[in-house]
Amino acid sequence: MELPTVAEDELAQQYPTRLPVWWARGGEVQAHPVTEGVSGRLIVIRFPKKFTRLEKFFQRIFRGPTEIRRPLDRMNSLLWELSNGRRTFAEICASLDATFHEDIAPVAQRTASALAQFQRLGLLIILERPSDRKWKNGPGITPPEHHLDDDYPNEFDITSLDGEGLLPGDEE
Repeated sequence: MELPTVAEDELAQQYPTRLPVWWARGGEVQAHPVTEGVSGRLIVIRFPKKFTRLEKFFQRIFRGPTEIRRPLDRMNSLLWELSNGRRTFAEICASLDATFHEDIAPVAQRTASALAQFQRLGLLIILERPSDRKWKNGPGITPPEHHLDDDYPNEFDITSLDGEGLLPGDEE
């Protein structure tokens, strides 16, 4: 049985898109394609924890953290940066393949699996058209419904790169 190519994948012409969540860049530049909105740095995503009533009780007693900080590895960091809602799944796969070669083979299946994991976590969706995105998804943006402690201004880089944080149709 042969695996489908990227062009044959059902996601090929769809647009993986980050949902509104606080994220930033950190660390040194890793291998990456030279393309708009991609730094090649490692990504950290922060979002509030969801507690049950009992968990909230123990969290208050033990003064546990109220948020999850999820650092991404170099491949998922690049995937996160590429998933800005302006690139198709096929374009993202081509960039990942050109960057990581055999380390990410088979690229379509590994990329689809990583995107599915982001979807399960509620961090990303797949859109039919780039114009379907109605929210900003650049770094350092805390959605109003998320209550995070502070924005770690000195620890992470929340500087937007070319076109990040713009809505579809906005001028740069």
